[in-house]
Amino acid sequence: MIIQLKQSEAAADLPLPSYQTALSAGVDLQAALPKGTLELLPQQRSTVPTGLFIAMPEGIEAQIRPRSGLTLKTGLTVANAPGTIDADYRGEIKVLLINLGMEAVAIYHGMRIAQMVFSPVLKATFQLTDMLDNTSRGDGGFGSTGL
Repeated sequence: MIIQLKQSEAAADLPLPSYQTALSAGVDLQAALPKGTLELLPQQRSTVPTGLFIAMPEGIEAQIRPRSGLTLKTGLTVANAPGTIDADYRGEIKVLLINLGMEAVAIYHGMRIAQMVFSPVLKATFQLTDMLDNTSRGDGGFGSTGL
């Protein structure tokens, strides 16, 4: 699958996203902050530019997900995880980060802030009905199957 990318001047010195291992599911996204750092205080959130614009084939979406190590070490995570980029979106990829840690975190130019995973899109057709089939689970939710 070929994904077309365009880079802004802010990201011109950053490498294109790439898979870090042969079996990686996602590619890392880097912050495009050439004029300095962005400090996120605890519980603060902000959109962080990547300087990347994307064109995907129809039937594909990109999901923006947290980097587990970054979240473990700093508390930074993707606030709307997974963020969805639709195939017809042509704006800049920005990552909505939130600092869930106890200390401020400085986000710097080139910092790997999230990962992007591509996935096929299934389209549903909806049919209104008066009854749904019964299951052994029924309407149990929110921990009803155990913790």
